[in-house]
Amino acid sequence: MEKAESIPIDADKIRCEFVNFLRSKRSAEVPLTVEHAQPVLNPLYQDDKPPTNSEAMESCPKANAENFKKLLREENLYLYTEAGEQGRLPLLILSMKESDKENRPAVVFLHSTHKCKEWLRPLLEAYASRGYIAIAIDSRYHGERASTKTTYRDALVSSWKNGDTMPFIFDTAWDLIKLADYLTQRKDIDPTRIGITGESLGGMHAWYAAADTRYKVIVPIIGVQGFRWAIENDKWQARVDSIKAVFEEARTDLGKSTIDKEVVEKVWDRIAPGLASQFDSPYTIPAIAPRPLLIINGAEDPRCPLAGLEIPKARARKAYADANCSDNFKLVAEPGIGHQMTPFMVKEASDWLDKFLLKQ
Repeated sequence: MEKAESIPIDADKIRCEFVNFLRSKRSAEVPLTVEHAQPVLNPLYQDDKPPTNSEAMESCPKANAENFKKLLREENLYLYTEAGEQGRLPLLILSMKESDKENRPAVVFLHSTHKCKEWLRPLLEAYASRGYIAIAIDSRYHGERASTKTTYRDALVSSWKNGDTMPFIFDTAWDLIKLADYLTQRKDIDPTRIGITGESLGGMHAWYAAADTRYKVIVPIIGVQGFRWAIENDKWQARVDSIKAVFEEARTDLGKSTIDKEVVEKVWDRIAPGLASQFDSPYTIPAIAPRPLLIINGAEDPRCPLAGLEIPKARARKAYADANCSDNFKLVAEPGIGHQMTPFMVKEASDWLDKFLLKQ
């Protein structure tokens, strides 16, 4: 029997199928439109407790610049990605007011569950200081796209009930494809040097946005996992607990006394079709080759168990070796760390993006 890691991957086919699938779920496509917006003074966080400052983000390498705040340019924009209320994508963009006209590299940053783009400001400022154009968005049903502390939870439950939206990962992946349309048209961005990274839910968004090859360097942090592997190996509990309300709703609807793997599989198939099958990590991770890909996880992360990445890792290594660029793929697991982003991870991501996006 052929080893799982040796099964050939048709990367172009996988990427095309995923993008076409996302396109098929749009309410209606609209012309690429950008509007100016106002800074958000009181960002909406959907956590039970307001988040505190992130030591990890604050540790991000910065360039020393006198009068940094005065030299910083801030843009607040809305990009329209499809018809409907959730089709308005809020952007926060930071860059330096430089006199030269040289196109610069850009990095898109993606927040974790219940956070928002403003949460990422320490990273945006750090990267902007080093010459990047740094972009953050509000993912679906977060930040300016939310109205209450239960907006995201309610959207997940509605997706299970009605099957007409994909608030978990996939609808935001569509937004990121449309964002690439916008970024590659900007006069100040080098379209060959656009990277994308994110934490947790944002790491998953970065992973799936990589279906668009205009994202040249991809760094998912504590996001990549094996959804099918977790179901088959009874390791789905921690991921389920992160958005438990939708699974409890499904359990009740399915007449179950407890959440079990049947409930988990049915929820994934309903709210993110293909997540635990043809679009799972064994297929979509190697499809990123030959573009530089750094996967950063905690070695003890129950939401992203390392054992579930053995096949994706093996297939990715083969894909990068076949493309004669083995050094473009790396998986780092920080010892003793669970589901959290650390200063070590921030530095690893920073070094990787600099290596491939900054002109030497």
